[in-house]
This record gives sequence, C-alpha cells and structure tokens, in this order.
Amino acid sequence: MLKNPYLSVVIPVYNEEETLPILYSRLFPVLDGVGKPYEVIFVNDGSRDRSQDVLEQLHARRPEQIRIVQFMRNYGQHPAIMAGFEHVRGEVVVTLDCDLQNPPEDIPKLLALIEDGHDVAGGIRGDRQDKSWRKGVSKLSNILRERITNIRMTDHGCMLRAYRRYIIDQIVESGEATPFITALSQYLAANPAEAVVGHEERAAGKSNYNLYKLIRYNFDLVTSFSVVPLQIFTLTGITFSILSFLLVLYIAARRVVIGPEADGIFTLFAILFLLVSVTMAGLGLIGEYVGRIYTEVRKRPRFVVKQVVEHNGVTKEAA
Repeated sequence: MLKNPYLSVVIPVYNEEETLPILYSRLFPVLDGVGKPYEVIFVNDGSRDRSQDVLEQLHARRPEQIRIVQFMRNYGQHPAIMAGFEHVRGEVVVTLDCDLQNPPEDIPKLLALIEDGHDVAGGIRGDRQDKSWRKGVSKLSNILRERITNIRMTDHGCMLRAYRRYIIDQIVESGEATPFITALSQYLAANPAEAVVGHEERAAGKSNYNLYKLIRYNFDLVTSFSVVPLQIFTLTGITFSILSFLLVLYIAARRVVIGPEADGIFTLFAILFLLVSVTMAGLGLIGEYVGRIYTEVRKRPRFVVKQVVEHNGVTKEAA
C-alpha cells in the first residue's frame, strides 16, 4: 500500500460516468510525469448514474493509487471536497473538478508554486469557455467578494488549486458546517500565489450550476466571511430613519402653514412601500445570518459516507 504519497488529488464526482474515462486518460499520465508518489481520491457525491461502477473499474486498474469515498446521498461540491480532505495522506493536496473544464495538464504549474515556498496556489481561468452571463456573474461576484470580505484572489470559482497539507488540516479542524473552501484557504494562507490555467468546455454531460445556484454560492461566500452586509443595512436603516423624520417635520410644518392636503397621499404611499421593502430585505439578510448560526449550532454531520474503497478492493462500510 502507498503509505506516504507526496501528492493527493481530490476530485468530487456527481453524475460523471461519461467524463471519468476521459479524465483517467488525461490525469494519470500527468501525475506519472510528476515523478513522485501520489494518490487520487474520488468522492462520489451521491451520483444517480453509473459513476460508482466506473470508479470501481478505474480503481481495479490502479488499486494502490485510487481511493473512492462514496456518499449516502448528494451533499454538494464543497462537502465532497471536505470528505476528500479528511482522507488525504499527501504533503501537497490538489483539488480538481471532474468535468475537465480545468485541464489536469496544468497541475504541474501549481506544484511548481508550492515547491517555490507558497502554501496555497490558486488557478485563474484563462480564456473562459463559459456563457457570457456566467462570466459576468463571476466577474461581478469577484469584485464584490474582494470589497466586502477583504479576501484577495482573482478567481474564487476556479477549483484547480494546490495546498500545503497544514492548510488542509486547518480547514478540516475548523469544523464549519458549510465551509467555503477556496476563500477559507486564502484566509488561512501566509504566502498564497496564483497562476493562469486553461479552461475548456465540458468533456461530456452538462453543468449542474444554474443562475440561482451561482447567486446562492456567492451569497454564502459573503455571509461566511463578513458582516459588511449587515452594516450596510444598518446604515441604510439609519439614513431612511433620518429622512423619514425630516419628511414628518416638513409635512407637519406645511399643515400648520398651508393647511391639510390630499394630493400628496400617493407620494406618502410610495415612501411607505419603499421603507417596508427595505425592512423586508433587511429581515431576509438577518435571517441568512441567523440561519447560518442555526446550521452551525445543530452540529449535524456535514455528510455521511456510505463506503470507502481502498487498496486491494477492500471496502470499509460506514459506521
């Protein structure tokens, strides 16, 4: 058994039966070329297709280098990566999406940065092949994330990244119920670096991300690392309170000097609707933070592992 690999590669898998053979044919020649011992941990995130069968076939080809963590159900990309982090044994850990949009051929670029003394090496997707709206959402979210959280990285949506092992250990020990891995690693890093990596269209299948999931993803990022949205809402509330108070004084003075009027009733309704909408938005924002607190204090498991397939085909059933 490979006890002390230099490199661990963590790959979340969800309904990728068509992509996995292509990934295998491209990834392992790259890792073989690194010239150091390695392992690849595939985390099957509750796939509903034949992904698990394909993974076991690949494991049979390289039983000493491939390990499979299978979830009971679908928990999401970041919990899947966290499960991989809990099983890694390497000194350096690389995360890679299964869809091959980030080519595995660029892994050596990130390893070179790690060997130069950096503790986190992030990828920057060059010449992105995504749709225009997705590029726009990504660019806007990167700007907002940096302004609000003060965490500086060019492309937090790129999952092709490399980490020193102690960064991974700190992420696992953080115990967060909903960790945002790319931002959390950047927050923990003392000497991060970035490199431009390739970006391709999916090798097969379709993306599991839609506009709602991308917005949800970025909202989780902001609320995980900053209270600035709450502070903005507080300042907005104070501003509107002052303006409302001045408006009341104006209306009272006008009533004394000129007399009552009925023509301005719709203006007052418009102002009322605006204040109510701001209040509702603020309650929703506060609810997001309270919800995150609720998720953390429940201390429910982030995921449940069904089985782990390791060396010699030994299967360890989840306790």
